[in-house]
Amino acid sequence: MINFKKEIANKIAEVTKLNEVDLENYIEIPPNSELGDYAFPCFKLAKDLRKAPPMIANDIKENINIDGSIIEKIDVVGGYLNIYINKESLVKTVLEEISEKNEKYGSSNIGQGKNVVIDYSAPNIAKPFHIGHLRSTVIGGALYKIYNFLGYNSVGINYLGDWGLQFGKVIAGISLWKDDYDFENDEMGSILKTYIRFNQEEKDKPELTEMARKCFKKLEDGDEETVEKWKHIRKISLENYEKTYKLLNSKFDSYNGESYYNDKMEPIVEELKQKGLLKESQGAKVVDLEEYNMPPCIIITSAGTTIYATRDLASLKDRINKYDFDKAIYVVGNEQQLHFKQVFKVLELMGYEKYASRCTHVPFGLVVDKTGEKIGSRKGNSVFLEDILNEAIEKVKGIIDEKNPNLEDKDEIARKVGVGAIIFNDLSNSRIKDEIFDWDMILNFQGETGPYIQYIYVRTRSLLNKAGYIPKLEEVDYTKLNEKEAIDTLKLIYNFNDIIQNAADKNEPSILARYLIDLSQNFSTFYNEHKIITEDKTVQDARLFLTYAVRNSIKNGGRIIRYGNA
Repeated sequence: MINFKKEIANKIAEVTKLNEVDLENYIEIPPNSELGDYAFPCFKLAKDLRKAPPMIANDIKENINIDGSIIEKIDVVGGYLNIYINKESLVKTVLEEISEKNEKYGSSNIGQGKNVVIDYSAPNIAKPFHIGHLRSTVIGGALYKIYNFLGYNSVGINYLGDWGLQFGKVIAGISLWKDDYDFENDEMGSILKTYIRFNQEEKDKPELTEMARKCFKKLEDGDEETVEKWKHIRKISLENYEKTYKLLNSKFDSYNGESYYNDKMEPIVEELKQKGLLKESQGAKVVDLEEYNMPPCIIITSAGTTIYATRDLASLKDRINKYDFDKAIYVVGNEQQLHFKQVFKVLELMGYEKYASRCTHVPFGLVVDKTGEKIGSRKGNSVFLEDILNEAIEKVKGIIDEKNPNLEDKDEIARKVGVGAIIFNDLSNSRIKDEIFDWDMILNFQGETGPYIQYIYVRTRSLLNKAGYIPKLEEVDYTKLNEKEAIDTLKLIYNFNDIIQNAADKNEPSILARYLIDLSQNFSTFYNEHKIITEDKTVQDARLFLTYAVRNSIKNGGRIIRYGNA
């Protein structure tokens, strides 16, 4: 596949005698095709060449070697070179690559032999899977697929919140109120009601908090009866989560939660002591991070217990030993930014600089209600994800019954479209922004949505089925794809791998989601302006192969972000 940026950079390097790799990195894609296919900002060269950007642009234009096979023409606009590539070369390189790679189109092997550990989802045991965990689950799942598509070995870790005082509360609450709820028929719901009630009543009854602490202490001490109760709560919770994960098509390579690291924290504390990093502070043991403009990282509380940072350091050491990771990514809410900065800095101070530099916190905004309040389980205003997914599925079934009641496999199609709509709604927006939970917004099946992309994908398949064949590449006349709408669509397909790499570089799946919207809209414009099935077979073959290229690109992108038919 022709690397147009590289070819352009080589031509500019011949004139300027500057490093072609740097020049390639400067090349931009203009906001619209009227400004060229690529743009080169000459102000980047002003310091090296000691000239004004417009003068540099004119010098390059006058001296660059253009034979027409790659670069068709160059315009100078201010300090920019607007570069137009040969359209037939574009068509040829895209269609040849599509033909050769098919379902691997856009993939690469840049991550070959490297492990990427992705920590995501991580619900708290003893609570149903609520809407607040959707973001981590789908963002992490998309990153898992993105890195795999680039040749990395992705390792998905579901770091379950399966330890802590909350279990003391649940176990104590069940002993107090087991007859008040229907544990036999709705065990998960009853566990949640118990937890909510305990949090509400302990505000006025401090004896409840003390009771919870004693229950958790018995759990920590390995009391057989308490441990069995904890195991049962964990088992029921995981069974409940698996229903949701199945709907989301989410799978993990490890479910090692906080409890897994109970016997691995003491070695961490000892190592911190041996390396002179642990200090006393108001009865607690901490790592002083004042030098790095951060508050101290608490390792042992004043009560003598370990804390989140202790467990995260233990899990990092474990992941270093197991996976020797090239990247360790934590898909955790925005409010935990300071925590991860502290943990990564402590890991560095422990002597693991190489691995600390490979750790990244990927934050995301909250899921909030219409008033802007965080949706959480303590106040009883949870919106359970399984309910949302099922509601979306039922809504799509209603649309199918109205529009196409005789559709085959409508239950399966409703599942894919409904769940896909919710996943895509989340991924199509920048992850750092808060997401407002609004039924009308989440289940909107119009506009820039997952169902729209699925509709375009189905349209491409229908066109190919109607024609009854996919042309062989050698039968395609590239010159027949010369319309602006066709070229704009092909340029987007050409950029697919760059989009994937950009999404990985920024750990931002919305880059891919927005790309799929753009590609779908561009193809829709092409389809509306130009008949695919036509009497001129040479024109039809070219347009069918473009349709096939769009279908493959949407299919590959859709598989990566895990939605619908793709």
